[in-house]
Amino acid sequence: MAPIGQSVERTGGAEILARAKARAALVPDCLVEARRIANTVSAGWHGRRRRGIGENFWQFRPYSPGEDMARIDWRRSARDDLHTYVRDKEWQAAHTVWLWADLSASMMYHSKFGQVSKESRALVLMLALAEVLARSGERIGAPGLMEPIAARNAAERLATALAYAENVSGLPDTSMIRGASEIVLIGDFLDPLDRIMERIAPLARRGLRGTLIMVADPAEADFPYAGRTEFTDPETGEKFTAGRAEVLAEEYRLAYAANRDALGAELRHIGWSLIRHSTDRPASEALVSAHIYLSGQGSAR
Repeated sequence: MAPIGQSVERTGGAEILARAKARAALVPDCLVEARRIANTVSAGWHGRRRRGIGENFWQFRPYSPGEDMARIDWRRSARDDLHTYVRDKEWQAAHTVWLWADLSASMMYHSKFGQVSKESRALVLMLALAEVLARSGERIGAPGLMEPIAARNAAERLATALAYAENVSGLPDTSMIRGASEIVLIGDFLDPLDRIMERIAPLARRGLRGTLIMVADPAEADFPYAGRTEFTDPETGEKFTAGRAEVLAEEYRLAYAANRDALGAELRHIGWSLIRHSTDRPASEALVSAHIYLSGQGSAR
């Protein structure tokens, strides 16, 4: 992941252009895959069900003192000797969901243990979420790429914006986000924890409800290396050579898990959610989890 909120200045213009062209070539296939996944997992979903002012029935729940008695369903209440019930309707007002995928150099990593690169999976998840949410009538936006729109072709328009973007790295500038919205950030989140929270915590204080999807290649968590191995930092180009990589395995795994768990704990503290996703698993798993959180049915973890 590139430095949070910063462009990678050390990366030359030619390299940025080359990566942009490679991403543009990748986006159409990712859009096709995103739609396939959205069609698979959205069966039976009918919007983001929340208590609100819509016309569709959602649920019965016990009456709470102080509520408007006009909302009591006396027929349902008559069948229960212990409780009086209120009829809730489904929340139907269009909501704004901002989507962002970090496409820094580190996201290009793809070991033989993963199905695809982290970049490819992040794009698919971002576009699949746009597709599913657009079908539910939500307004979809991408900071710095696309103003919020409520349209059935939101995923296609987002794909076009991504294809023409020159540099999509780090966490985005969110100064244009106004009011209570939701934001989904997709990346590997390998930066130091304090730098990540330095940007995310203010968003929570502004009232944004957020979900992070942490995309990882299986090799990044398992460290399946042995013997003499050279490691290269994709962001800085710095190299490190281990004479016997297997000696580092246990310490690395502990450090990786500790950093991941610490991020989850910090997000829970501000009321945000963390979804962990490995590229050897189906993208539909992360999509379902994200939809659950956005529907208000899941809790931060």
